[in-house]
Amino acid sequence: MALQLASYDREKAVQYANQWAYRRNPRFYDFSSIGGDCTNFASQCLYAGGQVMNYTPVYGWYYINLNNRAPAWTSVVYFHRFITTNQGVGPFGRDVSIEAVEPGDFVQIQFAGNPDFSHTPIITELTGPPDPEHILVAAHSNDVNCRPLSTYRSVARFRYIHIDGIRYETDE
Repeated sequence: MALQLASYDREKAVQYANQWAYRRNPRFYDFSSIGGDCTNFASQCLYAGGQVMNYTPVYGWYYINLNNRAPAWTSVVYFHRFITTNQGVGPFGRDVSIEAVEPGDFVQIQFAGNPDFSHTPIITELTGPPDPEHILVAAHSNDVNCRPLSTYRSVARFRYIHIDGIRYETDE
């Protein structure tokens, strides 16, 4: 088995976000009542743009059902860790400055008074130079679409995750 590189389809990820921002895809459990649905939704968008999961137990990034999923599929912290350290199958990316973001990338938000990042919206549009006023996002939990990042209140910090690509296995 060999790993091959594929492009991340940002357009498909954003289309998925726009389609499901105010609804729930019945294929996935809605985690809103048990801690929040934001990273579940972010993972769904990412999957729509890449179509490859990493089924490594515990440390991968996958969703089969409510009771059979990787922590990285639904946890803000583990999502970041998986994407920024993944050397195997599935999506991979890196932390970037705000100037490097594109639609289909992700923002994680640390709110004031919280030591951890606790929200993961997907960037759906840039309406001008990349700054919080011109970055529009979609997210679940408090469902939003086309929301300027600047409208989030009590933010301690943003971190930006750029998706570089997708790896998949081939028989070559």
